[in-house]
Amino acid sequence: MGKFITLEENNNQLTIQILHYEFLGPIEISEWGPPMGQLVYLLFSKTKNGFNLLYASQVEKTDKTDFFTQSDKFKCWIQHAGSEEMLYLAVYPMSDSQASDRERIVQQIISKYRPPCNTE
Repeated sequence: MGKFITLEENNNQLTIQILHYEFLGPIEISEWGPPMGQLVYLLFSKTKNGFNLLYASQVEKTDKTDFFTQSDKFKCWIQHAGSEEMLYLAVYPMSDSQASDRERIVQQIISKYRPPCNTE
Protein backbone atom coordinates (compact mmCIF):
# COMPACT_ATOMS: atom_id res chain seq x y z
CA MET A 1 0.00 0.00 0.00
CA GLY A 2 1.19 3.56 -0.73
CA LYS A 3 2.71 5.69 1.99
CA PHE A 4 0.38 7.77 4.10
CA ILE A 5 0.13 11.45 3.09
CA THR A 6 -0.65 14.43 5.31
CA LEU A 7 -2.08 17.80 4.36
CA GLU A 8 -0.89 21.30 5.10
CA GLU A 9 -2.94 24.48 5.01
CA ASN A 10 -1.29 27.59 3.57
CA ASN A 11 -3.33 30.79 3.24
CA ASN A 12 -6.59 28.81 3.54
CA GLN A 13 -5.59 26.58 0.62
CA LEU A 14 -4.95 22.90 1.16
CA THR A 15 -1.73 21.57 -0.27
CA ILE A 16 0.04 18.24 -0.23
CA GLN A 17 3.82 18.21 0.09
CA ILE A 18 5.36 15.41 -1.97
CA LEU A 19 9.15 15.39 -2.11
CA HIS A 20 9.79 19.15 -2.37
CA TYR A 21 6.75 19.84 -4.60
CA GLU A 22 3.60 21.48 -3.30
CA PHE A 23 0.51 19.99 -4.95
CA LEU A 24 -2.84 21.78 -4.94
CA GLY A 25 -5.63 19.72 -3.46
CA PRO A 26 -6.90 17.29 -2.64
CA ILE A 27 -10.24 17.74 -4.34
CA GLU A 28 -12.88 15.10 -4.89
CA ILE A 29 -12.44 13.55 -8.32
CA SER A 30 -16.12 14.28 -9.03
CA GLU A 31 -15.46 18.02 -8.57
CA TRP A 32 -12.75 18.11 -11.23
CA GLY A 33 -13.54 19.60 -14.61
CA PRO A 34 -11.49 20.34 -17.71
CA PRO A 35 -9.48 21.91 -19.13
CA MET A 36 -6.26 20.66 -17.63
CA GLY A 37 -2.84 21.21 -19.11
CA GLN A 38 0.84 20.60 -18.45
CA LEU A 39 0.83 19.23 -14.94
CA VAL A 40 1.68 16.30 -12.74
CA TYR A 41 -1.34 14.76 -11.05
CA LEU A 42 -1.81 12.40 -8.13
CA LEU A 43 -4.76 10.24 -7.19
CA PHE A 44 -5.47 9.41 -3.57
CA SER A 45 -7.90 7.37 -1.55
CA LYS A 46 -9.36 9.08 1.49
CA THR A 47 -8.96 7.25 4.79
CA LYS A 48 -10.04 8.01 8.36
CA ASN A 49 -6.67 9.61 9.08
CA GLY A 50 -5.77 11.25 5.78
CA PHE A 51 -4.95 10.13 2.26
CA ASN A 52 -3.10 7.23 0.63
CA LEU A 53 -1.31 7.84 -2.66
CA LEU A 54 -2.64 5.49 -5.35
CA TYR A 55 -1.23 6.81 -8.63
CA ALA A 56 1.05 9.47 -10.11
CA SER A 57 1.15 10.64 -13.71
CA GLN A 58 1.44 13.69 -15.94
CA VAL A 59 -0.53 15.21 -18.78
CA GLU A 60 0.23 17.63 -21.61
CA LYS A 61 -3.37 18.80 -21.99
CA THR A 62 -6.92 17.49 -21.89
CA ASP A 63 -10.40 18.89 -22.46
CA LYS A 64 -12.12 15.52 -21.89
CA THR A 65 -14.66 15.49 -19.06
CA ASP A 66 -14.16 11.71 -18.70
CA PHE A 67 -10.35 11.91 -18.59
CA PHE A 68 -10.11 10.07 -15.27
CA THR A 69 -13.07 7.68 -15.53
CA GLN A 70 -11.89 6.47 -18.96
CA SER A 71 -8.33 5.84 -17.75
CA ASP A 72 -7.14 2.23 -17.93
CA LYS A 73 -6.13 2.72 -14.26
CA PHE A 74 -9.63 3.77 -13.08
CA LYS A 75 -10.52 0.22 -12.02
CA CYS A 76 -7.34 0.04 -9.88
CA TRP A 77 -8.13 3.41 -8.27
CA ILE A 78 -11.66 2.31 -7.36
CA GLN A 79 -10.41 -1.06 -6.10
CA HIS A 80 -8.05 0.70 -3.65
CA ALA A 81 -10.33 3.63 -2.75
CA GLY A 82 -13.48 1.56 -2.32
CA SER A 83 -15.68 3.98 -4.29
CA GLU A 84 -15.47 7.00 -6.55
CA GLU A 85 -16.56 9.18 -3.60
CA MET A 86 -13.32 8.26 -1.79
CA LEU A 87 -11.12 9.18 -4.79
CA TYR A 88 -9.26 12.49 -4.64
CA LEU A 89 -7.01 14.44 -7.00
CA ALA A 90 -4.06 16.77 -6.42
CA VAL A 91 -2.22 18.69 -9.14
CA TYR A 92 1.15 20.33 -9.62
CA PRO A 93 0.80 22.81 -12.51
CA MET A 94 3.86 23.08 -14.76
CA SER A 95 2.99 25.49 -17.58
CA ASP A 96 5.53 25.72 -20.40
CA SER A 97 7.11 22.42 -19.29
CA GLN A 98 8.36 19.51 -21.36
CA ALA A 99 6.86 16.04 -21.00
CA SER A 100 10.31 14.79 -19.93
CA ASP A 101 10.38 17.29 -17.01
CA ARG A 102 6.96 16.19 -15.82
CA GLU A 103 7.82 12.51 -16.26
CA ARG A 104 11.01 12.93 -14.19
CA ILE A 105 8.91 14.20 -11.26
CA VAL A 106 6.41 11.34 -11.71
CA GLN A 107 9.26 8.80 -11.64
CA GLN A 108 10.74 10.38 -8.47
CA ILE A 109 7.34 10.10 -6.76
CA ILE A 110 6.83 6.49 -7.90
CA SER A 111 10.32 5.57 -6.75
CA LYS A 112 9.83 7.02 -3.27
CA TYR A 113 6.12 6.32 -2.57
CA ARG A 114 5.48 3.18 -4.67
CA PRO A 115 1.80 3.97 -5.43
CA PRO A 116 0.00 0.66 -5.96
CA CYS A 117 -1.67 1.61 -9.26
CA ASN A 118 1.70 2.56 -10.78
CA THR A 119 3.38 -0.67 -9.67
CA GLU A 120 0.65 -3.28 -10.28
